[in-house]
Amino acid sequence: MGVAHDYATAVMKRGRVAMEPADFVPDWADRPRKEKFFPGLPAFRLPDGDYPAVASLQAGLHGPGGDGEFSLPLLGGMLRDSYGLLGRRLGVQANTDLGSLPLYTHANFWRGTASGGGLYSVGVYWAAGPSAPVLPGLYHYAPPRHAMTRLLAGDVSGEVREALGAGAGEPGADGDQFLVLGVKFWQNSFKYNSFAYHVVATDVGSLVQTWRMWAAARGLSIGPVMWFDEERLAALLGTTTREEGVFAVVPLRWAGAAARPAPEPAPAVVHRDQERSRVLIDFPTVDAMQAATVAGGTRRPAPDALRAAAVRGPEPGGTRVALPEAYPLEMDVRRALRERRSSFGRFDARVPLDAARLHAVLRAADSAAAYRTDVTPDGHAPLVAWYVFVNHVDGIAPGSYAYDPFDGRLRLLKAGEPGAFLQANYFLSNYNLEQAGAVVVPAVRTPAVIDAAGDRGYRLVGALIGATAQAVYTASAAAGVGCGVALGFDAVSYIEELGLEQRGERPVLIMMVGNDAPGGADFRYDITGAGEGR
Repeated sequence: MGVAHDYATAVMKRGRVAMEPADFVPDWADRPRKEKFFPGLPAFRLPDGDYPAVASLQAGLHGPGGDGEFSLPLLGGMLRDSYGLLGRRLGVQANTDLGSLPLYTHANFWRGTASGGGLYSVGVYWAAGPSAPVLPGLYHYAPPRHAMTRLLAGDVSGEVREALGAGAGEPGADGDQFLVLGVKFWQNSFKYNSFAYHVVATDVGSLVQTWRMWAAARGLSIGPVMWFDEERLAALLGTTTREEGVFAVVPLRWAGAAARPAPEPAPAVVHRDQERSRVLIDFPTVDAMQAATVAGGTRRPAPDALRAAAVRGPEPGGTRVALPEAYPLEMDVRRALRERRSSFGRFDARVPLDAARLHAVLRAADSAAAYRTDVTPDGHAPLVAWYVFVNHVDGIAPGSYAYDPFDGRLRLLKAGEPGAFLQANYFLSNYNLEQAGAVVVPAVRTPAVIDAAGDRGYRLVGALIGATAQAVYTASAAAGVGCGVALGFDAVSYIEELGLEQRGERPVLIMMVGNDAPGGADFRYDITGAGEGR
């Protein structure tokens, strides 16, 4: 388990020691496509998936969930709202690539799910068994066309189920519909080199969190499986684990589904995606992390193994500030996903952030941290601790605080305006953190998670944090406030500032929330159908 520990330490210290190769510069002229492309293969367009005509399932950002069953319209709607391209947006803001975005060849399309540094897609495959209203087979979702491309004909659901090792009562044991989430490393490492492994792990969590919210609003439930025979699934996809990691499998409850045995001989996709880049570069650190996490895929930790990695709540005593009742997030999920965007330097501190809206965002983030997987069942021990730097929040004095999700209070850690610290420890120039109302910081006992779950536990950490980022984005949209999420900060300084060394916690993300400056110049064009449900 030394590989993941070493990688986690390198990520934590990258604000002070550049990750190797330190002299790497992306070749933007030879960048890859943002998704896999299979020209010439049969495909069909998915429906957009309107809401069911049940009013109780349309109200609010957080739905009831339940044991409902998927259908083709529901699957199409979930994929459209999460990863489908919804339109094009441009705004006068401080992001460093603004100079290229107005160019047609660099068109900045947008979607409902956030990702690290751009629309680098997690590959979504559908293993469609006989209960689906399409030819059984393996399909790849093409976001630009909102279509499924058929890679292989024939029922492969048994092969997926056996790769999961799904015994009686386990996720996917009785079904024949699965979404398989793959990460083609080059699509991200071309920009982030060795840091790419961290980025793609969070991207998977962000996507699944969108699905969780979307499904819950329709009486459905989503729970990814993260431990399985990855080599077997990579062979089914016609790739290798070194080229493309399979990070999660999501079983779908479907009407009429029934488990069937795996076919013999084992099936495999023979088609290759068309790569745009002329030169592909290997990054030894990414290769080493992938090999280490693949090796532990079939050794699933016990459901209670991660209790050893649980975080503690804020220390007792001290000055505590009660937050007001959380602002009600009544906007429906589809609209919130369409309103989600990054503020990129548009925060304006002249109007303080409403404390009730801050509380709503914190509650949404903590709910997302209860990320249910095959190793984190419902009600699992908390793995994420919450810290808040308050700059400009109505009724709350500036300072750094620990948030207690159990009683909705903030415990003061250090009084005084934190803006200078925040800005001094941010890498980029696209945000003025002092102008944000508050900066929310999730922290995880990452080494303890790896000790408890093995190297593959690093993927779980990324998934948890990606889920909280997506939850904060959508909650901010529903609350009518601006939001920005960033990975580029000096985590060591945050550990020192918040006193986290003794707790074994490592901050892994910063999430800024506040009011944007009014009257900003914006351009927005929705692709036909994207505005439905608004």
